[in-house]
Formats: sequence, C-alpha cells, structure tokens
Amino acid sequence: MSRLEGINRTFELAADTGAYHGVVAKLLNERFPGTKTVSLSPVTALAKECPAPRAVATEEALPLKDGSLGLITSVLSLHLVNDLPGALIQIRRALRPDGLFLGALLGGESLIELRQAFMMAETETLGGVSPRVFPTADVRDMGALLQRAGFALPVVDSERLTVTYPTPLALIRELKAMGAANPLFARSRKPMRRDTFAQALEIYARRFAGEDGKARATFEILYLCGWSPHESQQKPLKPGSAKARLADALRTTEIAAGDKASFPRRDEQD
Repeated sequence: MSRLEGINRTFELAADTGAYHGVVAKLLNERFPGTKTVSLSPVTALAKECPAPRAVATEEALPLKDGSLGLITSVLSLHLVNDLPGALIQIRRALRPDGLFLGALLGGESLIELRQAFMMAETETLGGVSPRVFPTADVRDMGALLQRAGFALPVVDSERLTVTYPTPLALIRELKAMGAANPLFARSRKPMRRDTFAQALEIYARRFAGEDGKARATFEILYLCGWSPHESQQKPLKPGSAKARLADALRTTEIAAGDKASFPRRDEQD
C-alpha cells in the first residue's frame, strides 16, 4: 500500500477485488477518509469477514458498472484467474476516466526452487515431467497485458522475496493449507509415486538450503499501476516534434540513417 502514499487525490468510490477477508479495504478507508470501498471476495466465508459494503464475486465476472469507480485494487489474486486479459479489461471498463488501478500478483520467478526440484525428480524417476506449479507472468508480459486492456501510463515493477521454511515438506504443507495446490487442468491425474516425492524433497534440501539448513523459497511480486484514459493525462510527443537534438545533448556527431559512419582504420589509430 506504500504506492498509495504519493497519490494526492480523493476517491468517492473504490473496489477491492479478490478481497479475501477485507484487509485492503480497511487500509484504503484509513488512507482515504470518506472513500466508500466495496470488497469483492470469491469465497462466501471470507466475504462475511470483509467490512461492508461487500459482495461475493470473482475477478472473471465483476459486478461493476462501467465508468463507476475512481480506484480499483487487487492484491495477490490475479495470478489465480483463468482469463487474466479479460479480468484486466473488466477492471479498466469499471474505472471512471482518469481512474486508477493498483494490483499485485505473483510473478514468474515464484516457487522456482519447487519447480526445479519436481522437474529433476520426475525426470530421474519417471523419465518425463508433469506441470506441478501454475504458470505466472513476468514483467514484460504484464506490461503488454495492461496496454492490451486499454490502460494509460502503465507501469510494472517487481520485488523478489525469499522465505525460509524448516524443511521443503513444511513449504508444501503451507501451500496446501493456503489452497495453492496444483490447479492445472493439464496436470497428471495419477497419484505421485513415493520415490518421486522423496527424491524431490531430497533435491530441494540439497540444492536450495541456506547456511542454516532451512529451505529457501522465492516469491516474486509484480506491482501493477494503470490509469483509465483521460484527455488530461500526459501523452507522448509526435515523432519529429522534438525541439532539441539528441546529438547535441550527447556532444557527438549525428549520422543520418543509411549513411556509413567513417571510423579511422586500426593502422591510423596506431
């Protein structure tokens, strides 16, 4: 939420999608007094814990009127949707002109250690691999998706966090408790063999343990920022409209496209 600190404006109506139990809505109401924040959670039991107003809804079918909101947030839920481009388009449409979208989701480097451990174990014991961790986007992908969804001034940056667990099995148990088990339709339907699972745990402990012997797990967080288009926003200059030459700023000689640069031969340099 530190990205909200530099925003010097007020929002009459906001929405937090993928709200879980309403933590973000409470922070928004504290940061922007007077803002009415609607919490949208996909799970009924969690929606009941959110501050009112609240509703049960997924990010793939948002019950939001076009052009009705000044601010929409999504924290650590967009990586779970099946149609990410469609969800972003719905969010952009629900924003008023010059409305703001802020999001955070897991990036492509998340759980890379777990991926590699299972791939190596299955290759050694089964002679092939099955997808075990859901795919996630990288910075370039998300920037392109924001543009595709129609956001203006899109910005994407990332942060890598390293979390330690007593053992690799402790990590797997926590992921299962979070409901982050393998959701992929293309996954193998056969139960994992015991020798494969044991091999994966052994590889993880051997390759990805810290000096203290604890298992390291990487989580990459991608932070998204985009605005609903408005005529008051900054726009790039038209090609050829610059009033200063880059060559002058760099104190160098400009060479026209298609001309061959003239460089001294090696014997002339010597």
